[in-house]
Amino acid sequence: MRSSSTHQVLAAVTTATVLALTGCSLVGSGDDGADSDKKVTLVTHESFGLPEELIAEFEKDTGYDLEIAKLDDAGALTNELVLTKDKPVGDVVFGIDNTFATRAVDEGVFAPYAPQLPEGAADYALDGKGADVLTPVDTGNVCVNVDDAWFAAKKLPAPRTLEDLTKPAYRDLFVLPGASTSSPGLAFLLATIARYGDDWADYWTRLVDNGAKVVKGWSDAYFTDFTFSGGDRPIVVSYDSSPVFTLDEAGKRSTTSALLDGCYRQVEYAGVLDGEGTNTAGARAVIDWLVSDEVQAAMTQMYVFPVSTQVDLPAEWAEFAVRPERTEQLDPDEVTANRSAWLEEWTEIISR
Repeated sequence: MRSSSTHQVLAAVTTATVLALTGCSLVGSGDDGADSDKKVTLVTHESFGLPEELIAEFEKDTGYDLEIAKLDDAGALTNELVLTKDKPVGDVVFGIDNTFATRAVDEGVFAPYAPQLPEGAADYALDGKGADVLTPVDTGNVCVNVDDAWFAAKKLPAPRTLEDLTKPAYRDLFVLPGASTSSPGLAFLLATIARYGDDWADYWTRLVDNGAKVVKGWSDAYFTDFTFSGGDRPIVVSYDSSPVFTLDEAGKRSTTSALLDGCYRQVEYAGVLDGEGTNTAGARAVIDWLVSDEVQAAMTQMYVFPVSTQVDLPAEWAEFAVRPERTEQLDPDEVTANRSAWLEEWTEIISR
């Protein structure tokens, strides 16, 4: 049974060579000659972490040396890929999610590739031209999480709805990652826009007035400010799978839970990067590997659900990772058209 310390370690685990990316530090880093054909660089986010034995098997089976380059999250990842699209920072990307995917697709970052998908994965494919260049790999729901043990100790009922978060009883108790700097932060913003429509700014004004704290990223919110990790805020934006990693010592119950009201579905994709010097064959091999049964079965180690229905979930996931019956959703084209304006208005609200 995974403990809370394992939850934290998994978020930072590095299972292959990690290259720190700042600006365009990897542009033109490919080797000349035959050795470059044997190396394939996967660009991803900081939470990527697959078992070392799976990476070793990929290298043995394909003959490629897999290098892994990490950025903070899907937002930073998308920005880097757009800025370096003519000379990509790697060969293949994993971790572009549905909140940012249309921007990268519209910028022409990817080369066409549509591998054979496992059963169930087609349900998560992007619509339109994105379906030809991005492959669904995993899914999960961004949901508000609460520290049930904290609320029980304080004899205070935990919030159950998005509207509850604006009530005086929960003043100064909520922490969330920023929408402009974090993928789950943006997903939460989109959930509120989907829920409240034209009144979303009023909701956020009430949320901020009630003491909601905005931090840079999910790790900052969950591992620094959330009470489960030793912080002082018992409400946090996280995932529907997070309670799996907060089981008590006996492993019989979770000490946290996800609010199943106002969740936003995330899907993470992989794509072949298009540009000068990319190892296209190696990139395609990586994508085939990511949707293989072996890797799909390991996706839960990154707190996400596999898109494949051919693999079994761990027993604790079946019991404690409760998924919402419905989620808030926005049309990808609407997100593309309005993302910048929404983020500008959101920034103004939280800066007051």
